[in-house]
Amino acid sequence: MRIMYIHVPSAWMALFVYAVMALASAVGLIWRHPLAHVAALAAAPLGACFTFVCLVTGSLWGKPMWGTWWVWDARLTSVLILFFLYLGFIALANAFDNPTRGDRAAAILGLVGAINVPIIKFSVDWWNTLHQPASVTRIGMPSIHASMLVPLLLMALGFTFMFVALLIVRMRAELLARRVQALQMARVHGAAGPAGARPAPSAIPSMSPTAVPPPPASAGPAPAISTAAADGAHPPRPTCARQARPLPPASPLPSRQRIPAESNPSSPVRGTERS
Repeated sequence: MRIMYIHVPSAWMALFVYAVMALASAVGLIWRHPLAHVAALAAAPLGACFTFVCLVTGSLWGKPMWGTWWVWDARLTSVLILFFLYLGFIALANAFDNPTRGDRAAAILGLVGAINVPIIKFSVDWWNTLHQPASVTRIGMPSIHASMLVPLLLMALGFTFMFVALLIVRMRAELLARRVQALQMARVHGAAGPAGARPAPSAIPSMSPTAVPPPPASAGPAPAISTAAADGAHPPRPTCARQARPLPPASPLPSRQRIPAESNPSSPVRGTERS
């Protein structure tokens, strides 16, 4: 019977944590408070752990009492569905690259699955099950003795304090993780730059002759770049590598001699007759 002090508080916490998670999901969807989604995501693994402990201890307790490890009872089946809802919430929240879309999808699942909480609570009253009815939260006096009720309530209080402490730690860790992810995304977008944006002037290498980077060691001497080519003008036409042979020096022309008019028959001026 000592396993009761683990099984019963775990079952209470499984329902309580899912109620907290559903409430935080509703706040996140209605008022769009980002801290509400963080709280819901941080509470989901804790609730899954409480539900798993409840199922395992219930099986261990049910073996000597019922003679079997598991029966498809209304209470047991609804608690198993609650465990799957926790796992689905965690998987859906981490299934998107964008945390906002994952938070909204998981919040919708959390709100839809909240209908399972009253089913678990009143399943022993609505259906004829092997599970015993409520013995602590009764309208009249509890059917459990005070010597067992006090330790049970202390264990439930201790489980509640443990949940609150772990929830705060997980929320801080989740906020730090999202901050690191936001910084990494900002660094990636800052390095890539927006599409079609021109780089900053400091990032453009200068094309002046004094700022030409040195060529690699194996590439040989770099060709000189003229100022006109650097300024964007058309580069000069390359000269032919084969040079023309120099011409021999021209010989001096003979000096023009003056021919007398008499000896030039074509001249219009005739010389006088000789006396």
